[in-house]
Amino acid sequence: MRAARGVKGGLPVRPLGRTGLAVSRLGLGLAAVGRPGYITLGRARDLPPARTPEALAARTAALCDAAWASGVRYFDAARSYGRAEEFLARWLTRRGIAAGAVVVGSKWGYRYTAGWTIDAAVHEEKELSLARFTQQLGETRALLGDHLDLYQIHSATAESGCLEDERLLAALVAARRSGACRALGLSLSGPTSDRALALALAARIDGEPVFDAVQATVNLLEPSLLPLLAAAHAAGLGVIAKEVHANGRLADANDRPGDAGLVAALRALAADAGVAIADLALAWVVGQPQIDVALSGAATTAQLAGHVRAAALALDPDTSAALARFAEAPAAYWATRARLPWT
Repeated sequence: MRAARGVKGGLPVRPLGRTGLAVSRLGLGLAAVGRPGYITLGRARDLPPARTPEALAARTAALCDAAWASGVRYFDAARSYGRAEEFLARWLTRRGIAAGAVVVGSKWGYRYTAGWTIDAAVHEEKELSLARFTQQLGETRALLGDHLDLYQIHSATAESGCLEDERLLAALVAARRSGACRALGLSLSGPTSDRALALALAARIDGEPVFDAVQATVNLLEPSLLPLLAAAHAAGLGVIAKEVHANGRLADANDRPGDAGLVAALRALAADAGVAIADLALAWVVGQPQIDVALSGAATTAQLAGHVRAAALALDPDTSAALARFAEAPAAYWATRARLPWT
């Protein structure tokens, strides 16, 4: 097993399914700091006023330094996260962190189109084709090289057809066999994620399972995939939880009028536990046994420090049960997410 080495007294490490990789229970996702615009409530107060590439590269490096010191050994990027892969590669090189000392995951399928602006008409352009995979694998490898461990289809859906495209699936498996990446995965998004995951579990090339890991939205408001993720985990897939704070809805920064009751109720529970709302929400996700690693989308080192503490927080059964009651219908959750602004 290629083990990501933890630090004494740091975050626990566990296998990422059958990938042969080992990950810390908390990972750092770079979507919020690799580009100037993202879908996160309260983001304006978290980032520097001038979101230049230099400023966000410095913020990324500071977050990666803090994560490394805290025992985080899984780092997540994507081709569409602006310059996140570049910033991560730069940090790995400057710190002299060898391949194998951390586990790095990235994703292909979206192309960043915002031109380093916050108010672009289109921020990402999606194409889950063989041509796009071939192109973006080369681009990712050019930046991350042998640090690339897990390469994932970005927001794979049943409707896209990518999970039944034999030529594409064969190319994915060929990339893994050649050592271009060590494991293959997919991330999921939207109310039909269950259908996509079922197709991924069934995908085979020459009898060989195509996918080794799945990254899915799991949070207090959208826990609907947890039973299927448990089945995926039992089948040997590594499970990564993303959007654990529901793009800021599960944080004190949420000032949406429609979420006023939600925030008030969460504040009361968080106060009883002596933590922030965001930390309570993350602790609930980490407490799900099928989750191997939960991603922090921290934009500040203070947020990250809270997330590290939350990853070690054991919730009592009454608190866990109370939090489970915040679940929304998946269609309603995803409709709300689609209306959140890029900030």
